[in-house]
Amino acid sequence: MEIDKAIGESDDKRLKTKYNNAIFVITRALSLYSIEEVAFSFNGGKDSTVLLHLLRAGYFLHKKEQSCSNGGLSSFPVRTIYFESPSAFTEINAFTYDAAQTYGIQLDIIRQDFKSGLEALLKANPIRAIFLGVRIGDPTAVGQEQFSPSSPGWPPFMRVNPILDWSYRDVWAFLLTCKVKYCSLYDQGYTSIGSIHDTVPNALLSVNDTSSKEKFKPAYLLSDGRLERAGRVKKNASTKNDAGSDSQKHEVLLASVIAVGDEILSGTVEDHLGLSLCKKLTSVGWSVQQTSVLRNDIDSVSEEVDRQRSICDMVFIYGGVGPLHSDVTLAGVAKAFGVRLAPDEEFEEYLRHLISEHCTGDRNEMAQLPEGITELLHHEKLSVPLIKCRNVIVLAATNTEELEKEWECLTELTKLGGSTSSLMELYASRRLMTSLTDVEIAEPLSKLGLEFPDIYLGCYRISRQGPIIICLKGKDNARIDSAVQALCKKFKEGVFVDMK
Repeated sequence: MEIDKAIGESDDKRLKTKYNNAIFVITRALSLYSIEEVAFSFNGGKDSTVLLHLLRAGYFLHKKEQSCSNGGLSSFPVRTIYFESPSAFTEINAFTYDAAQTYGIQLDIIRQDFKSGLEALLKANPIRAIFLGVRIGDPTAVGQEQFSPSSPGWPPFMRVNPILDWSYRDVWAFLLTCKVKYCSLYDQGYTSIGSIHDTVPNALLSVNDTSSKEKFKPAYLLSDGRLERAGRVKKNASTKNDAGSDSQKHEVLLASVIAVGDEILSGTVEDHLGLSLCKKLTSVGWSVQQTSVLRNDIDSVSEEVDRQRSICDMVFIYGGVGPLHSDVTLAGVAKAFGVRLAPDEEFEEYLRHLISEHCTGDRNEMAQLPEGITELLHHEKLSVPLIKCRNVIVLAATNTEELEKEWECLTELTKLGGSTSSLMELYASRRLMTSLTDVEIAEPLSKLGLEFPDIYLGCYRISRQGPIIICLKGKDNARIDSAVQALCKKFKEGVFVDMK
């Protein structure tokens, strides 16, 4: 069989691993279901084309194992369904029909929407499983495994996803290694094809040419697979509210800081990151509501992240990030959001450049990120991007120097800083020192708190016998000054020393 032979002769170890895993999924499905009970959803795209040839190879190997025959594959008996749409590219339709003729495929053409067409198909045929060319990163891939039952509200069938963990690079490595035909649009700069209404050539493949007609390099020359969908047309973002409004300037954003590490709880390592992070957050106008230290346990991390993300605007978590058995932070974050860890092609590419000789195999554990909720924050100063899962930011820093660099990049990339000064007023504060006793100062401070509820009042001593230091903090300097004057009026002159 030409596909199996081409992969066998390839020197690409990663491609061989991906191929073998996909073939295993296919032959497993063909063992679980009869040929009449399976179907293949073909759409003419690159992923679907890969799956077509994997199915051909898988069926051949499955039959070979059953009959011990080395004969060729003259036809493709798996029922193949094609949802023909008036908004499809003519090139996609032409390629689909040409492929059907070339490989002896009997197409079931459906001219309904996907859900209605499936309902009619499954009602008329004993289909129990459908092969799909879904990959991680596709909008429909969230929550799926290689074998996944259909979603609630859909007709019941098993979704079989042999190439779920394949990357853009893997897809093109397969197509070029096996030298199979694919839709001509991919040679015209299209890297991800939807409908004629939402798909254009990928601008990253544009060729500088003196002619009036814009030209593009073929899709397999896209060097960064993370930008595969850059040719999909996006709707304009909705108009934002006036960023300079007074309500936003006086808004207090809440943060929580979580450290993960048995070594901190045992006293083996002193945690300097938490203190530094709290100072940095306060310096840009955030209010830190809580800091916590957790042991290296997925459930502990999950429960605390789930609790803090619901009451704080942002949660910062550090420690427990990496490939070791004790590195449970990302798994805990994923569990808090009710999602799984899944291979992230974009993050894996960064790791591959950073630790190329160690980044091998079909599953790189360090590239497993919470599926469907992860945003990677890129900065030229960082060797790998920061990880943001909705309102949870995972920091990789292990010391204050690394934290300083990550914080600098983070404030440039998010509203934590940089543009913060234009969106929010930073905290202002004054500190007063007094030799008054706790009993003498207690009641006046309580009353002051009622008079100025927008001002934070804090008290502390550096030593038990030392003076009391009163901290007044808020986002309005005039209000802080008024509070200081009101407090001073309650006592004789000279009782308080302004430390500013």
